[in-house]
Amino acid sequence: MRIALLISSNQVPRVGGGYTFESQLIDAISRSSHENKHTFIYYNNKGVAFTNPPTSKSKPIDSKIFWSDEIKTALLDAVKTVLVKLGLQVVLSAIKPWWQKRYLLKSLKKNQIDVILSLVPANCPTFEYPYIIPVWDLQHRLQPYFPETSLSGQWESREKYYAKVLRRATVVITGTEVGKAEIENFYQVPKDRIKVIPFFTPRFISNPTLTCDVLTKYSIPKQYLFYPAQFWPHKNHVGLLLAVKCLKEQHDLEFPLVLVGSNQGNESYVKEMVQELGLSNQVHFLGFVPQCDMPDLYQNAFALSFTSFFGPDNLPPLEAMSLGCPVIAAAVSGANEQLGNAALLVDPKQPEEIAGAIKSLLEDAGLRQKLIDRGLIRANQWTVDDYVQEIMIAIDDLEAIRRTWK
Repeated sequence: MRIALLISSNQVPRVGGGYTFESQLIDAISRSSHENKHTFIYYNNKGVAFTNPPTSKSKPIDSKIFWSDEIKTALLDAVKTVLVKLGLQVVLSAIKPWWQKRYLLKSLKKNQIDVILSLVPANCPTFEYPYIIPVWDLQHRLQPYFPETSLSGQWESREKYYAKVLRRATVVITGTEVGKAEIENFYQVPKDRIKVIPFFTPRFISNPTLTCDVLTKYSIPKQYLFYPAQFWPHKNHVGLLLAVKCLKEQHDLEFPLVLVGSNQGNESYVKEMVQELGLSNQVHFLGFVPQCDMPDLYQNAFALSFTSFFGPDNLPPLEAMSLGCPVIAAAVSGANEQLGNAALLVDPKQPEEIAGAIKSLLEDAGLRQKLIDRGLIRANQWTVDDYVQEIMIAIDDLEAIRRTWK
């Protein structure tokens, strides 16, 4: 079959886990293309088709369609300017998706596409083509009170999108049985159309190339707690700060805390809380760091303290485990299924419980080593190639159905 592989418009490292996940899959699918009978056509965020993953040097397959629609898009942009000046943005919001869908349909038909494969959740148009799409979380349903799932129409837009895209999907991919149950419950998708494929451990973490001494480069002390997470409220940086404060006041333990991640609107508040709690000398904000530094940051850490309220799947615990960094993680729904006994699971709402887990690793070297050993086993259970192989199985199963019409 001919598969349209939709690539996200956010293919930049600062996106975080989403970038890591998608870029690893694109690379693995490209490497495995000679091993399977299917042909992949890569589509970028404009709907432009390429025979290989699009780069600055790639040439579009449908150059005639592309350039003619580029001219039409320029005209649409001119109309956009007029509509904005007239306060008619609502008209634009209706025209633009229709126009993009029209162009994409034209290209899919020209390239004789059989099935669409989207590698990220929010990247798939819904129409008559069969499509496969992943779901990472449905937290707007489970925790709608967070700003990132409620403000500025976020809840409504997410609900409208998922209600339509999941119910019509040919195959929905999720990482856990917990995630599968949520999809069935919230959107009444038949279980036979939901495929569970556990998250893989990124290859760049499994085979690190240590390029620098991060302690010197970032001026951070040894034996720090590590938390790589963008500054969203749901990442629960504040709960972790309160745990560090608890260690200091109740147990006379001053653990440094290293925070890595780009700002998503909540960083200034977290910094205010650092000042208010008197932790300025303990907390280190590194901002966005290049991927080549991440292995060394994990390996030098005392532990990963992953306190996010969102699940059921997360990449950082797997990254940490693959590098011998013990993991303390929030006991969100699905965490036990994903991490098992390879992590200490804690209630993210209870700073004292988080502090207690950190303290137990300090006092019990045997427990810390058990977590490291178990973590290495867990991290090696699923690779990106395993993940791709399961996708191919789903595509192979679909072939018998798809061949029944032109």
